[in-house]
Amino acid sequence: MVRSGDPGTSSGASDERAAFAPYLGVSERAVSKWEAGQAVPGPDMQAALDTALSRAEPDVVSRFDLLVCGMPDESGPTRAPAISSATTVIAGAGPGGDDELDALELARRVAASDVSDETLNRLERVVDELAMAYAQTPPQQLIVRVRQHLLYVGQLVDGRKALRQHRRLLVIGGWLSLLAATLHVDLRQPIASRARLDTAARLAVDTDHDEMTAWCVETRAWDLLTDGHFRDAASLAREAQDLAPHGSSAHLQATAQEGRAWARMGVAGEVRRSLNRLSRLIAPLPKPDGPEHHYRYDPNKALAYTATTLSWMGDPAAEGIARDAITELERASDGVRRPRRIASAQLDLSLALLKLGKPDEAGGTALLAIRSGRIVPSNRWRAAEVVAAVEACGVAEAAELREAYQTYCS
Repeated sequence: MVRSGDPGTSSGASDERAAFAPYLGVSERAVSKWEAGQAVPGPDMQAALDTALSRAEPDVVSRFDLLVCGMPDESGPTRAPAISSATTVIAGAGPGGDDELDALELARRVAASDVSDETLNRLERVVDELAMAYAQTPPQQLIVRVRQHLLYVGQLVDGRKALRQHRRLLVIGGWLSLLAATLHVDLRQPIASRARLDTAARLAVDTDHDEMTAWCVETRAWDLLTDGHFRDAASLAREAQDLAPHGSSAHLQATAQEGRAWARMGVAGEVRRSLNRLSRLIAPLPKPDGPEHHYRYDPNKALAYTATTLSWMGDPAAEGIARDAITELERASDGVRRPRRIASAQLDLSLALLKLGKPDEAGGTALLAIRSGRIVPSNRWRAAEVVAAVEACGVAEAAELREAYQTYCS
């Protein structure tokens, strides 16, 4: 059965563009420019297109090839292809606006060079804005904007610029690739996440950016942890700590990640050592500017991470810490709502309550988390764990909880 809106259901070039654009995470205008040969997708977009189209039906691939890679014209020669190859359609992405990119393009044209300092300044601000949006924006929405800016950066790579500007552009591309990889992890898209992570790691090495390198390794550790490879996750988290500048955000995050990996393995001594190291590292730190920034470690995050770690260990102290974490997150004293982190803390509390023999309250708390709609695919295993445990207790809330899980997490 062909879904409504699939590229294979449209006819005519404009309809084809309208159908393909949402699946590729770009605007119709971008597809139109590729079709006309007015723009060329950068390396990351080409990789995404190749990955996406490799899983599509042959008819979809051929229609996309005809639309973008050269459509025969009876009145003249075949148009030059706008992209090198088209080999699966990325589902789950909606069309995004071009306002940010229009502003960046205008600034670039006004400047004397293809890649001016003003363009780079704006792009660096965009990277920060996207990283700060991570805590509040559903990943399937945020990935659209990240893809668009990666495409734009790819188009600038070959432009005229000084060596210093070239390095800044590569750093921007590295952070965007890393954020895209993180979003793909959240969405359980392993092929795309690893491709993005490889790109980010390569750019981090090329620009001698040690913290970005460490973040790449830490992100891979989290990916492995969500897949159940706990020992490998702990090993990579330790490697990330060694790579990161001491006391940097990547160093702190990797330390917390190592503790969580040991908690899943039930190694209490290593858990305590990780938590103690983290406590010493964050003690002297001030509250950062933009604490919601995904790549700036907010010391307040340690409370939520400790709740997760102790709940996984089955430590009785997890209940009180999880309650404190939820209260602090809901208070949002810094003015920033973090719905995803609240949902995760509610799952932590549910797990802690189960360990304490309180399945009724655990089921009710988990129901709040699940119905929030903020449990991303990479965290659904945590919700499933709680649902199964509540069901095993035979409490009345179990059926409602299972129904909610099937509605929001399937």
